[in-house]
Formats: sequence, C-alpha cells, structure tokens
Amino acid sequence: MNELISPKKLRKGDLISVVSPSAGLGELFPHRVKDGISSLERMGFRVRVEKNALGRKGWVSGTIEERVADLHSAFSDPEVKCVMASVGGDHGNQLLKYLDFELIRNNPKIFIGYSDISVLHYALYAKAGLRTFYGPCLISEFGEYPDVLDYTKESFFETLMNGSFGEIMASEKWTDDFLDWFNKENHTKERPLHVSNGYEWWKDGRAEGKIIGGCVPSINHVLGTEYWIDPQGALFFIDIPEGGPGEPMDMATLDSFFADLDNARVFESVCGLIIGRLYKFSSELNSELKEIILRYVGPYDYPVLFNANIGHCAPSITLPFGVSAEIDSSRNLFRTIEDWS
Repeated sequence: MNELISPKKLRKGDLISVVSPSAGLGELFPHRVKDGISSLERMGFRVRVEKNALGRKGWVSGTIEERVADLHSAFSDPEVKCVMASVGGDHGNQLLKYLDFELIRNNPKIFIGYSDISVLHYALYAKAGLRTFYGPCLISEFGEYPDVLDYTKESFFETLMNGSFGEIMASEKWTDDFLDWFNKENHTKERPLHVSNGYEWWKDGRAEGKIIGGCVPSINHVLGTEYWIDPQGALFFIDIPEGGPGEPMDMATLDSFFADLDNARVFESVCGLIIGRLYKFSSELNSELKEIILRYVGPYDYPVLFNANIGHCAPSITLPFGVSAEIDSSRNLFRTIEDWS
C-alpha cells in the first residue's frame, strides 16, 4: 500500500463542514441534526452545513451534482479543517467517477464517517492518496441524547486532535437499544448502557499490518474497480450494519457478502481480521456468524478479533486508515503502533 497524505490535526475552534454524500436523513430528523451540531460546538468546534446536506431527493440527499458540489466546496475551502458525513446510506458509489481527486489531494483535510461512507474512504485512499478516518457521523453519533457517548467522544478527540496511538481498549459499556428517530419524544430518552464482555477471539494469534476495511455491503460496491484498495498484508476490519430499524442483518445476506470478499481473495490476502460489535445480535446469532466466518478464514493462519467498537455500534472509535496496527490474542490486545500525522 502506498504512502498516504495526512491532513493536519484538528484543533479547538476549527471549522467542521457537514456533508451528506449518500442518504438524505437530515430533512427527516432535524432534531438530531440540531443536537449533533450543538454537541460539536460544546466540544469547541465551529460547524457549517453544506448547501445540499440537509436535502432529500428520494433515498439520497440530492442529485449526484449537488452531492459532489458539497464535497468539492468543503475540500476547497481553506477554513474547513474537517469534513464530516451526516450519516451513511447506500449510494455514495454514485459520486466516485465525478469527484475531483486532484482538488482533494491538493487540499487535504480530515474526512470522517462510516457505513456507506466506506466507498469514499476507499476512493480517497486509492485516487487521492488521502488518509481518512472511519468514525462517527453527525446524526447517528453526535446527535445522541443527551450527548455523544463518552467513549466515542474520547476516541474522536484523542485520534483527531492528538494523533494518539496505542492500545484501543474495548468499551466498558455499550448499547443497541432502538429508539425510533421519527418519534421526537424518544429524543428526550437516554439509551440504557449494558456492561460489555470485551473482546472475543475467534482465532488465536498475532498480526501486524496497515489497517483498512469498511462496511459490508458498501466495500463490496468497489470490488474490482479502480477505487478498490489492495488488501495484501493488511489488518482488515469488517463493519456489519443493521438489517433494518431495530433489526439485525440477515445471516443469509451476510454470507453472500462474505462470499464476494472471498471471491476477491480478501481473506486469502490479509494478515488478520477484526469484526465490529454487531447490532441486535443474540448469542446464538453471534455463534452462527462465527461459524460462517471461520468457514471462510479457516484455511488461513491469522487471528480473528470479534466485538471491536467499530462502525455500527455504540459507542465507537475513530480509526485512521492505513496506520500500522497490531492484534494479539495472547495479550487480548488491539492497538495502533504509529501516529497517523
């Protein structure tokens, strides 16, 4: 994997620009947008919402031209230091061939989001050579009532402001309690937190490599394209989304997504595998998923870490793409081993 351009670290008082490259949920949930902005402002940042970021045209926030224009606007403005996705979706792939990667490469900024934002992480890595960050979005994480969860906030601060590297501890508590965002009364309810069992090792061993990955099926959208990142020797993470409001992802569908990755020789190429905490998965579903994963990775001699705080879970970490990282079952260890800046 090639060397990446790193943006400048974030500082208090910096301007964060909000974009919506995929789903158009800002119009539907203005209360979460408002609270997300307030949360970032309490953390000491200024926030600007791009022109089309709160729009909605069908299942997306705007036309391809509007969404691309917002990204170009954010990256071309020297005052903007961080570009944050409002939320994920499923149509960020529509933008890729229209992006000005030279503009982005010449104006490196922190770019953060998760879920379908994975396709943009891959494209900016492959075509602009920019280090991006897999982490929280405005609506889903910073819009949490009464505030963004402490673990999420601390990881955001430490990663983006200090460039910190070192051990990534599992969160002590977590929640997957479902609140209907359409019911504004739910937005005055704090979600209950449960004690976490921490990391679980589905295969033992130690691995060290550059960390990349993303959300299925979003990363599957770029398989075999010019936007794909070669995973050879990588420490690879997989983020699994919800299957629907308050529902886990269907196991048969997941199996087909993993088959895509297997056919692309991803499992054969990587040096280790990290799987994020799953949404609304019972212990029985976790066991079923473990069987499926081990069927794909069984022939390969590398560790598999499960239950990491990545992506579609609460709380979650902010993870820099392409930094050297290590997992080691004998020490129950997940850590980054270099400063990204």
